[in-house]
Amino acid sequence: MDGSFHHWFGEEENCLMVMVDDATGRTMAFMSDEETTVAAMRLLWSWIERYGVPVALYTDRRNVYITDREPTPEEELSGKQPLTAFGSACKKLGISIIPAYSPQAKGRVERKNGVFQDRLVKELRLLGIKTIEETNQMLDSYTDKLNKKFAIEPSSLVDYHTLSEGIRLEDVFSFEDTRTINNDWTIRYESRLYQLKAQSNLPPARNRVTVRKRLDGSMQILYRDRPLDYKEISSRRNLSMRMGHIGHEFKVAMGQ
Repeated sequence: MDGSFHHWFGEEENCLMVMVDDATGRTMAFMSDEETTVAAMRLLWSWIERYGVPVALYTDRRNVYITDREPTPEEELSGKQPLTAFGSACKKLGISIIPAYSPQAKGRVERKNGVFQDRLVKELRLLGIKTIEETNQMLDSYTDKLNKKFAIEPSSLVDYHTLSEGIRLEDVFSFEDTRTINNDWTIRYESRLYQLKAQSNLPPARNRVTVRKRLDGSMQILYRDRPLDYKEISSRRNLSMRMGHIGHEFKVAMGQ
């Protein structure tokens, strides 16, 4: 997997995410503004729905795929290695990420990038396509034509892709973070306050939950892998400011 930056249909560069099967040369692609985690997830998700779960991905060392940050105290205590959101999704699927240390090491996908920069640019111009959204609508049929022309038969009939049956890919391809439950059964996430349904009459004793945000924007809050009921509420500060504003309006109306 690699991101190919190019002037695909205008003065501004965009990124075509490209994924190539090492055995056959079969290709899929997805266009985005940048080489982002979301773009990489969407491309791999599409590949899995079409071909199954690959055994490994060969990528560069961008922080979309791997990270060189130090482990958090929680990771150190549990013996976990630091992972990116994309790396975490791959781990759940059993996909190994093999980092490349030079452009030459990614020769196959680099050559495929060259094919796209030559042929796709001409195709987009012929079709009058000038946006990322329109490009993504035609990419599946376009890569299918490329695969019929350039893909080869593998030297072995053994396919190391595995089935994704029973796997909820919308949960795998998501962003997860942990939050501590306050004594009033609330958590704060992305500057918003959420009220959890109390699980007992006792306070939560600072337990931690996992907040999972899917690519479609929907969200789950999980405790020990079990989803909790919740609702978004106004923050205490905003609620206090609102009540103060209402009180001020009342005084004005009463001539005070």
